[in-house]
Amino acid sequence: MSGMRRAPRLSHGPAAIVSSPWIVVGAGVLVMVVLLFMALGAYRGRSPAPDGAPVPPVLPLPTAAEVPSVPGPASSPPPVRPGLSGRASGLPPSASAGSRSPSGSASVRATGGGPVLTRSPSRAPQEPSAMTGRYRVVQSFDGGFIGEVAMTNRSGESRGWTVRLEFSGGRLVTAWVEGVPQGTLRQFGDGFTYVSGVDVRPGGSVSLRFHLERTSSTPRECTVDGVRCGGF
Repeated sequence: MSGMRRAPRLSHGPAAIVSSPWIVVGAGVLVMVVLLFMALGAYRGRSPAPDGAPVPPVLPLPTAAEVPSVPGPASSPPPVRPGLSGRASGLPPSASAGSRSPSGSASVRATGGGPVLTRSPSRAPQEPSAMTGRYRVVQSFDGGFIGEVAMTNRSGESRGWTVRLEFSGGRLVTAWVEGVPQGTLRQFGDGFTYVSGVDVRPGGSVSLRFHLERTSSTPRECTVDGVRCGGF
């Protein structure tokens, strides 16, 4: 029929793409989405480790103490000249610089064989007491006792003496010296002192006796010329 129109045929190839712009737009959008996902994947690969993930250990830097030291050449000793000897400049190597001698001060002197350490005593030893005394109970009875302080003169000359006794309360009845003239008795508080009437010859002995009531037979203090008695 000549009066009927034919429907247009769809074109293929580049002409079809140009004639359909939505295809181009869709392809461009798809490419952009792919590129965006690729960029996000690369960024996540560079992100720091999440919380709780193990952190690689950090190696410490070497310190000055750990750096090995290179030994240098040994210094040669100074030449020794004939006729000259070294002098000691301080303590010998065996003595420490801060050590002290308990008995006194120390000094160093140089000799031909080397330094010698000498010590000087800080004080002279104390001499023994000239008069020594020893306390004892001669007799005990109900309500009292008789005590004694026996003394010996250990010096080389005749000398007098003074005894001091102190008890916890009580009452002194009397005090006397055996076999020699009596001395002087003085009472105070809970005790008394007795001063000799005659001197004791070198190596001689003398005894002071006393009668006490209503107190313990052990004294709180017993001295002869300020030195503590023995025996209690």
